Formats: sequence, C-alpha cells, structure tokens
Amino acid sequence: MSFTVLIPARLKSTRLPDKPLADIHGAPMVVRVAQQAARSQAARVVVAGDDARIVQACRAHGVQALLTRVDHASGSDRLAEACEQLGLDGAAIVVNVQGDEPLISTGMIDACAALLQARHDCVMSTVAHAIDDAAEYANPNVVKVVCDAAGRALYFSRASIPHWRDRSDAAALSSPPPLRHVGLYAYRAAFLRRFPTLPHAPLEALEALEQLRVLWHGEHIAVHVSDDRPGPGVDTPADLERVRAIWPGA
Repeated sequence: MSFTVLIPARLKSTRLPDKPLADIHGAPMVVRVAQQAARSQAARVVVAGDDARIVQACRAHGVQALLTRVDHASGSDRLAEACEQLGLDGAAIVVNVQGDEPLISTGMIDACAALLQARHDCVMSTVAHAIDDAAEYANPNVVKVVCDAAGRALYFSRASIPHWRDRSDAAALSSPPPLRHVGLYAYRAAFLRRFPTLPHAPLEALEALEQLRVLWHGEHIAVHVSDDRPGPGVDTPADLERVRAIWPGA
C-alpha cells in the first residue's frame, strides 16, 4: 500500500491565533502532526500551508512543506492545489490529516488509506467509531454518520442520527450504537482535484459539513468503523494545554 499524507495548515484561527505554530514541547503543532503521521505507513508526509512561516517552521524540523494560496475556502481546496504542485497521479491515494490533530492515531490513518484502496466503488473513505455516551450523541458539535449495508456513508449530520423512535436515548446507544464521524479522509487524487469544482450542496450549507457535497453529487464514501477513539484535537487554548499534558514524554 502506498499513499501520501497531506496536512492543510491555515495560520489564522479565531479561537487560537497562529495555531499551527503553537509550541508542543519544543516543536510547532503542525510539525508534531507531521511527525505523528510519519509513523503511519505513508510513503511521504507533506504540509500544505497558507503562510511562509508555516513552511519555514516545517522545513526547520525536516518536514516537507508547500506554500499554497491564502484564499482557499476549505482544507480540501488547499489539498487540491497541493496535489497539483506535487504532480500526483490521478489514482494516487491521499490522506487528509487535520493540522490540529497531533495525537492522530496512525492505525486510523493506515486503515482509512487501505479501505479506499480496496473500495473501487468509492471516491473517498473516512473513519467513525461507536458512541457510548448519551450527551455526546445529543451534542451538535459531534458529527454522526449512518451507513448502508456495504459500509458506505448514507448521511452525515450534527443531529442525533439514527433516531430510535421507541427507545430512550440511553437504550438507543446499545444495539447498534450510533457512530461518531472522525474528520480523517482518504481521496483518490483525481477526485480531490475535481472536488472544488463541484457545485456546493444545500445540505452542506445547512449542516456546515463539506463531505455532504460528495453524497449530494452521487459519489460514495466508504466508512471504516474503528474500535479506537482518536486523541483530542486542538481548537482552543484549553485544548492545547490538554494535549501538552498528555503528549508522549511530557
């Protein structure tokens, strides 16, 4: 199996200024993400940044990085440009690892890439895990996914899906459990280049979930259901302190 990990990194962040450059025990966060991703089976790991400071910080730590346009609307758009810069073949598999996930599971990265390689009926793959907490199930900040019999995504939502009409929420989490979507994606490079050209979907705007554009246009996303949960990501200063405290060797 051969695949490339691409890490989109945008300097501006409302809740945590200069987030990709936030220090985690002597290295910028985006570098820690790349170092973690390099422990997977990826053939290479490349950061796609929107600011020269990100590129310089990565290169100073031996991480390959590309400077991309600052005006991209989404991480997917940024990765599409990175694919062009790298000259990736259309059949190449690209795994999108978020730049604020320094504790990302390497097993999830490998499983996501392997699933897409095996599923020629799908243009993308992603990851989910079972929800076992009623508050998490009800939380609109937790994205849920439901799948068909072939393990392909039917829908992603911030709502509590599926809804058990005749059971309480507590009982509903048992059999089968709802699935929490993990924001880890694998694409074939040809589709990643095409994705930004697809018209935006009404459901994408309603839910603020970019992946719904893929389903809206009739494409398939394979879902790997993991037994593991991902480590915490970083959105706020409190999240950063939490990750610093549990970083290996901290």
